Amino acid sequence: MLEELVIKNFAIISDLRLSFEKGMTVLTGETGAGKSIIIDAVGLLVGGRGSADFIRHGEDKSILEGQFFVNQRVLPELQEVMENLGIEMDDPTVIISRTLFRSGKNICRVNNQLVNTTALKQIGQYLVDIHGQHEHQELMNSERHIGYLDQFASQEIQPVLTEYQTAFQQQQTLARQLRQLETNEKEFVQRMDMLNFQREEIETAEIVIGEEQKLLEERQMLVNHQKITDALNMSYQFIQNDEMNSLSNIGQAMSELETISDLTEDFKTLYEEVSSSYYQLEEAARTIQSELSGMEMDEERLNHVEERLNTIRQMKRKYGDSEESILEHYQNVVKELDESMFSGAKQERLEKELDAASEQVSDLADQLSTIRQAHAVVLEEAIVTQLKDLYLDKTVFKVVVEEVKPYELGRDMVTFYISTNPGEEPKPLTKVASGGELSRVMLGMKSIFSESQGITSIIFDEVDTGVSGRVAQAIANKIHQIATDSQVLCITHLPQVAAAADHHYFIEKNVVDERTQTTVYPLAEVQRIDEVARMLAGEVITDLSKQHAKELLNMSTN
Repeated sequence: MLEELVIKNFAIISDLRLSFEKGMTVLTGETGAGKSIIIDAVGLLVGGRGSADFIRHGEDKSILEGQFFVNQRVLPELQEVMENLGIEMDDPTVIISRTLFRSGKNICRVNNQLVNTTALKQIGQYLVDIHGQHEHQELMNSERHIGYLDQFASQEIQPVLTEYQTAFQQQQTLARQLRQLETNEKEFVQRMDMLNFQREEIETAEIVIGEEQKLLEERQMLVNHQKITDALNMSYQFIQNDEMNSLSNIGQAMSELETISDLTEDFKTLYEEVSSSYYQLEEAARTIQSELSGMEMDEERLNHVEERLNTIRQMKRKYGDSEESILEHYQNVVKELDESMFSGAKQERLEKELDAASEQVSDLADQLSTIRQAHAVVLEEAIVTQLKDLYLDKTVFKVVVEEVKPYELGRDMVTFYISTNPGEEPKPLTKVASGGELSRVMLGMKSIFSESQGITSIIFDEVDTGVSGRVAQAIANKIHQIATDSQVLCITHLPQVAAAADHHYFIEKNVVDERTQTTVYPLAEVQRIDEVARMLAGEVITDLSKQHAKELLNMSTN
């Protein structure tokens, strides 16, 4: 239950601290005094959408705090959620704070641990159930009806529904992949033809890393064959000419220098330099002779080199700027072709997987339908029982489960049918129910769900709109009955509901220092008589309205 609520600089509330107790608490006051603002604050504490518009004019931020004591029925489940979020929870108390800033920034804390609004919603669903007039609109949307039935049968439905939704998503994914394969079949065949051509072309080219550089060097040699031969011949003749043998002359000079090499260090160095030159020239002469003996012009080889270089240039122009790039492209082509070899097998595999997934979806949809059909009857009976307490004792209420095309919730469409007049066939609730009837149907459902859900607090925000007289008294009794299982906070304009409360807060709006602000205070017994009388008679409270108010209060306490 909500034990304490702190509101600072929120809308027209400057600073407010409220303590709440078990049972039924009503909040009453003039229209516009700020009753719904308090509910808005609680809604933000449990993950509602925040906005800078909530911040009191002239202030930089709003601060909201709430302390909740958790019902034992949901405590283990909430503790698991908190643990998964990394939030400590040593006892059944949860303290939530939320600060809204003008910049739009939100700071949320649970048990002093920073959380985001998603986590706040996860936690908040175990703490507070806010039921406002907008839920009547939800009841008028038949697409929402399946949610109410599933909520009623949640213990059996939820595990199967979770499994179904996983299978359904898998089925949709497989069907999408299969469609993609079939749609792209023509493009796929064209691409395979292109890849096969590229693979064969690169394989035929027999590209080898480093070959181009070697061929360029070889071509250089072949193209300049005559120039190289002439240069080598001339060089050899200059070194080993019979008439003027340079090598022989240097050898003789070396022999002469050797005779004086031991006389001084300079002669020794000179001898070593001439000696080194002699042996280097001798080695060069042998190398030149070897090169000359191997020199032979090969026109056929030159043509082959030119062809290979041309092939490599073409491959580079198509597949990359280097031999490495060409071979990398080749590997990618081979890989894609290898994978494409399994495309037929892939389609066959997808078809088998889709069949299996469809069968699983169908089986789980059958299970969901069976559960819903069974609980639809139970829910019908439970709602009819509740409606009898709310002066709709002649009402026929049906929960109709029809088969439709499978979707994310199964293959069931759930529609509520109602007939409030004897002899009339039940018709869709969305077409025939009045506002007052909708209020009572929703209240009856809340009464049913409150017994099983274990929600810490239930808040009713003017759910009694459109009713009066004995129906208003019945609604008051029903809300009080709900408060035996859950703490109930109720904003109301009905004196019958106000009189049925265990605790009564009055909300009023005043102007202080030219600023509007809301104040809230609990009513003592005498004050409650006056407030209920005001709700009965309006601004002018008479002795008769006070007497009537006393009777209402006495009737509620008996």
